[in-house]
Amino acid sequence: MNRRSYLKRIVVFGAVGVSSFSIFKWTELTRKVDPATLWSKKDMIAELAEIIIPETETPGAKSANVADYIVKVLLNCMDIKKQNKFCAGLDRVESYALDNYGKPFMNCTANEKQAVFEYIASHSGFSYRILNRINKKIFGESFYLTLRDLTIEGYCMSKPGATQGLAYDYIPGNFEACTILKPNQKSWATK
Repeated sequence: MNRRSYLKRIVVFGAVGVSSFSIFKWTELTRKVDPATLWSKKDMIAELAEIIIPETETPGAKSANVADYIVKVLLNCMDIKKQNKFCAGLDRVESYALDNYGKPFMNCTANEKQAVFEYIASHSGFSYRILNRINKKIFGESFYLTLRDLTIEGYCMSKPGATQGLAYDYIPGNFEACTILKPNQKSWATK
């Protein structure tokens, strides 16, 4: 066998492998998400959101019903690729909990849930910003970043989050463009 035919075969087999992986990935990201499946995982989303914004002297993400907001935004405002990526992230959380603790995520203790969440958060991107930008451009935003952003957005737009978690002036007086925050003052809910 000569070297040219050997190199041609390597290139052909490599191209077939890459194209089959691409087709598999494309079909995985473009399948329709069943809303009932996403609603069934609402409790897990609520637990993850509560880890991001826990209840202290102010209400947490569970009290603000952030999980309902996240599911509604995913189903009504995001494209199919983002929905599938989010569902795959939830499956990854569940599989990591099963592999490391031998039980589903919802049956884990608070410390185990925190450890699972920290693992998912630490493995959501690369250490170099340029690689994160390329990955986001090609594959979209990661599960962790979508969850974090939707949790914060849902919390700040909820009544408990805006009125108790943030400083909220129901009937504002004069508009002042730049005001200095007083010590221990909460961030403003309105811009």
